[in-house]
Amino acid sequence: MTKHQIEVITSVERRRRWSREEKERLVAATFEAGASVSEIARSADIHGSQLFRWRKELCQISAPSVPQLVAVEVVEARPAPQPPAEQSPISRSRKKSSMVTIELGGARRLQVESDIDSEALGRILDVLERR
Repeated sequence: MTKHQIEVITSVERRRRWSREEKERLVAATFEAGASVSEIARSADIHGSQLFRWRKELCQISAPSVPQLVAVEVVEARPAPQPPAEQSPISRSRKKSSMVTIELGGARRLQVESDIDSEALGRILDVLERR
């Protein structure tokens, strides 16, 4: 037979009440250089999440509730930039691609866009050739 120690609580344990000054002191300590929130919480005998909640609450209170306004200056619209006179045909990119149909034989066809990567097309054709 083993004996176990049992603790009997005969009264209701009340919550601790922290004053605003005590909360502010602990929260201020967390913002010091090299401070560890968990160490500060342990030293005050509270859970770290409680200290983080106080930080959040106290920082929200000090933040201004009025939205910040930014000065805006309205100016006339600038004219659209003029397109360059003429580009050489080499530097002009194609705006429209066309479809290319490749007859593979055996009533098989492959349709690809004309601007397909030739290496990718080669890999596709290699796979289809093996079938």
